[in-house]
Amino acid sequence: MKLSCDEPVTIRENEAAIIEAAFREGYVIPVMPQRNGKQVAVIGAGPAGLAAANQLNRKGYTVTLFDKAEAPGGLLRFGIPNFKLNKNIIDRRIQLLKAEGIRFEMNTTIDPTHLPEGFDAYCICTGAETPRDLLIPGRELKGIHFALEMLSQQNRIVEGQTFSKDKLVSAKGKKVLVIGGGDTGSDCIGTSIRQGAISVTQIEIMPQPPVGHNDATPWPQWPVVLKTTSSHEEGCTRRWSLTSNQFIGKNGKVTGVEVEQVEWTPSTDGGRPTMVPTGKKEIIEADIVLLAMGFLKPEQPEFPKNVFIAGDAATGASLVVRAMAGGRKIAAEIDKTI
Repeated sequence: MKLSCDEPVTIRENEAAIIEAAFREGYVIPVMPQRNGKQVAVIGAGPAGLAAANQLNRKGYTVTLFDKAEAPGGLLRFGIPNFKLNKNIIDRRIQLLKAEGIRFEMNTTIDPTHLPEGFDAYCICTGAETPRDLLIPGRELKGIHFALEMLSQQNRIVEGQTFSKDKLVSAKGKKVLVIGGGDTGSDCIGTSIRQGAISVTQIEIMPQPPVGHNDATPWPQWPVVLKTTSSHEEGCTRRWSLTSNQFIGKNGKVTGVEVEQVEWTPSTDGGRPTMVPTGKKEIIEADIVLLAMGFLKPEQPEFPKNVFIAGDAATGASLVVRAMAGGRKIAAEIDKTI
């Protein structure tokens, strides 16, 4: 059979099938390590923290995981929608970690500059929590939300929590505008559709990438190609090369966004292209605007030698697998250092 050079391999599907079979047939069982007498505190129970805790626990450290949320998982639990990640997947792994001796202290906010006493080492895995804002005229209007305000709330609603009407971030019966063309924006689209949005539009400031293959980003570079998710396929208008000039409102509520078409001119020194406004402006109507433009890289203070940083807290916002890889790497560094 002849395959295209862009034909995907099924590594993810193969690995998922293997681990599902392992859980189903009882091969995944708790491993009880021999303790080495040392204790490590992991601050943040997201993918980096969970990966670090697992590795350290297997090496014999007594590990305590602290997190300000009511349940462990970080963005796995409160950021990624259920239609992409069933939370039972997280729960069964957490139960395994608990059975292997990891202690979980939830609803506990830890100040990284005042870490709890009694530990030989500390691992900061608090993620990149500050969303990138869009500070243009009209930002104070009601109905403009950061993406995670909707996503984290919806995940909690699915788990049975309730919110008062004045705090509810819902797309039901509304025209939705998502600003930002990445995975978080895609999650907002799928969530809005499930909540009953009238329409969903997604805009991106960068130009539309090519479909299938991009000669400008050959392997092993990251392929800059058009990514269409299942959320897009469910019903969404997508537009590119649009910058937002101002939010439009009435009676204190957002009613739309003035956008302007832009062009991108290549840099002469090979750096970032230059954005050039064209003067072609229009207003996109919206009853709710979701800002999905990424997160700012955290600024960390200078820590003592027994304090380590992993995941998005160290690198800035990235992929879940990279956060987990960072957690595993820092666990090895802690083991080598203390």
